[in-house]
Amino acid sequence: MERRLVPTSREVEARLVPTGDPITIPSGVFVTLTQTLGGTYTVIYEGNMARIDGEDADAIGLIPEVLEFKPPANGQISHDQITQALCSVYDPEIPVNIVDLGLIYKYSIDEKNVNICMTLTAPGCGMGPVLVQDVEKRLNAVPYVENVNVELVFDPPWSRDMMSEEAQLELGLF
Repeated sequence: MERRLVPTSREVEARLVPTGDPITIPSGVFVTLTQTLGGTYTVIYEGNMARIDGEDADAIGLIPEVLEFKPPANGQISHDQITQALCSVYDPEIPVNIVDLGLIYKYSIDEKNVNICMTLTAPGCGMGPVLVQDVEKRLNAVPYVENVNVELVFDPPWSRDMMSEEAQLELGLF
């Protein structure tokens, strides 16, 4: 996506990247929109990178993306829908979803529960809780999911080798 200046139409809450600290971006200021992937928005405000949640898209003149799934006829959680939901979560700094980044180590479905084992690109990443919330919110949109458990682990440590070939190509690492 090409960077572009956009005005805020109202005050909007955001998270500084990479610390995860909350900030408030006032109404009537211009921000530089740098990423619009997975229904979240990365902007530059006063020289700082910040992430705006999808529900607040209207504050920067966009329409929120809504993740919707058709309930499977068999009444079971769909593995494909789980994968699709996980692929809709993006790192706010890197234009690649968390599955292709190699952040999802494994997941399992137990009745109506989804268990996720994931990592971060760096152990001290302040955006970790934000990404975990994104995963939980997206998976709760999948039909028949009643509970999501996310375990954040750092062993084995993440490395670029865990990225898909497509992600490495996208980022010019291959």
